[in-house]
Amino acid sequence: MAVGLDGLASGLPTADLIASLMAIEAVPQNLLKNSAIAANTSVAALRALNGQIAALATLAGTTAKPGSLDFYSATSSSTKVTATATAGAENSTLDIVVGKLAQSQVGVTAAMTQWSTPAVLTIVRADGTTKEITADSTSLDDVVAAVNAAGTGVTATKVASGADANGVSQFRLQFSGKDTGASSAFTVYSGSAADVSAGSATDVLTQPGAAVIRTAQDASVTLWAGTPAAQVLTSATNTFTDLLPGVSVTVSGASVDPVTISVARDTTASSAAAAAVVNALNGVLAYISTRSVSTASTDAAGKPILSGGVFTGDNMTRVVSQKLLDAASAPVAGHSPSEYGISITKTGAMEFSAQKFAAAYEKDPVTVQAAVSEIASRIASAASSASDKTTGTVSQKITGTQSTITNLNDQVARWDDRLATRKTNLQRMYSAFEVRMSNMNAQMTWLTSQVDSLQAQKD
Repeated sequence: MAVGLDGLASGLPTADLIASLMAIEAVPQNLLKNSAIAANTSVAALRALNGQIAALATLAGTTAKPGSLDFYSATSSSTKVTATATAGAENSTLDIVVGKLAQSQVGVTAAMTQWSTPAVLTIVRADGTTKEITADSTSLDDVVAAVNAAGTGVTATKVASGADANGVSQFRLQFSGKDTGASSAFTVYSGSAADVSAGSATDVLTQPGAAVIRTAQDASVTLWAGTPAAQVLTSATNTFTDLLPGVSVTVSGASVDPVTISVARDTTASSAAAAAVVNALNGVLAYISTRSVSTASTDAAGKPILSGGVFTGDNMTRVVSQKLLDAASAPVAGHSPSEYGISITKTGAMEFSAQKFAAAYEKDPVTVQAAVSEIASRIASAASSASDKTTGTVSQKITGTQSTITNLNDQVARWDDRLATRKTNLQRMYSAFEVRMSNMNAQMTWLTSQVDSLQAQKD
């Protein structure tokens, strides 16, 4: 290990000299470090770009599918009827009169203190489903727990009902169906399933003091009411999905007068879908453009410096931009995309005109859908070609740059060893120099003392 004397004998600032020499020696390593930093910055920018292009590929691919712009909206002339258009809808109108709303069954037993012995009851649904339930005891709490755990679609609740003539508290059991619709009606028997089959079980909801509070029923609507073609349709819920193709109708109240349901093309939604692709494409182009611009600044001495962006001079990103622009702006069946509201600007970005799109779509929706689908398909293809995880040009650039970073980091690490060795050698050299200078100083001091002694003897 070298001993640092730092000019003890020579008076030289050896530590500073070594530091200066090491700074010169480290210049190549610093250049490598700067290159690694620049490469890491490039990878980060490329990854962000690749993510945007991949998202564009997904969005454009979805828009390219048949019917992707085939949006419809449904309206109702009454707040008691809500209509929603889904896939498969088409231009249409229909008048309906709402007769009844769907509801579930609710019934209560007569007042009681406990269930009859044995603690067995059977629930029979309108669809023929039969479930025999055995409670842990005749306690009403046990009966409620057993019913609620049986999974029959019927729940039970114990409700206070005052006291009998002897002051004993009484209760009623309320049985409620979970589902609406006539098929969800049910009967509650005191007795086993065998008793029900034999006709010896007791219907607890029809006994004196008991009642069916609400009957289970289907919702109903009448089509073409008041005409010979009048037709009643029912639904177990308040939603009808088969009145019109691709339209869901939900009723919330009965009506006297006919309610008109209208279905028409939703040009606004179709326009928004096309605009979304153009906006996503512009996002990619803007990202590349802003990171390809050089910026002017000054150094510490006030001299001008021109710094390139992370993509400045990068041919790969330029090619990607051009391919995406070509995909969006090339003619479709001899027609310019501008006819459908998609055009290229003087600045090299894409522009979407909702007005032009709407006018063209209203005139010929089939042709416009086909054209936009073709444009979206081309954009999806170009974007996928750039962002594919294995074969994409941007992905490959990322892989190549990462390999470069690994190589640069390896070189930096080797330079660490080289510089450490060089510093140790310099420290040893200067330490040896200081030792020699110390010896020479000692000899000089001895010689001086000898000369002084001779001169004294002469005098």
